Amino acid sequence: MTPDLFADQPIEVTTERLSEGAIVLRHFASAQAPDLLSEIEHITTVAPLRHMKTPGGHSMSVAMSCCGCWGWITDAKGYRYQAEDPCSGAPWPIMPPVFASLARSAALAAGYGDFTPNACLINRYEPGAKMGLHQDKNEQDFSQPVVSVSLGLSQVFQFGGLTRSARPKNIPLAHGDVVVWGGPSRLRYHGVLTLKAGAHPLTGACRYNLTFRCAR
Repeated sequence: MTPDLFADQPIEVTTERLSEGAIVLRHFASAQAPDLLSEIEHITTVAPLRHMKTPGGHSMSVAMSCCGCWGWITDAKGYRYQAEDPCSGAPWPIMPPVFASLARSAALAAGYGDFTPNACLINRYEPGAKMGLHQDKNEQDFSQPVVSVSLGLSQVFQFGGLTRSARPKNIPLAHGDVVVWGGPSRLRYHGVLTLKAGAHPLTGACRYNLTFRCAR
């Protein structure tokens, strides 16, 4: 059976509640995935994916780029948003309309009706890459949710509590799934487990994650 045998069939979106203010929208981005991946290719031609270094000097296993008014970076000076790509000194690429539209519609589906993202982090996970538990707390307005889109290989998302010691839930995320969290869940710890080797018809041996935020 070929992966696109039923490509013309409507994809049913289902929802799973993770906690108050947090929800998984299964298959929400599946229909737009080809357009999203095409835009990722264009963006990363201008602002290439790179393995940033943490303030402690460790290289992240995830390759990252950004688009929008603000980009998130990490280096010896710390974690922060800035308007320029540190590799080129130029502004980050403009956020494509298909990105912003998807983020707004996902937020609305999760109950957040006034979300206008101005930053999108583009993460590429290859086999062996992971993201440890962390909070998204470099933004200035925590009343705005986070919208996270999965494309390509499946990976296990961890969604924890408001302290690092709280045991996280393990949630498998597949191609096209979107997670939205805000309100009382906005500062919950989250991360992803190590990506296992595999192949996806659209992304090959990797997974992409788009994380939309209102940075400032």
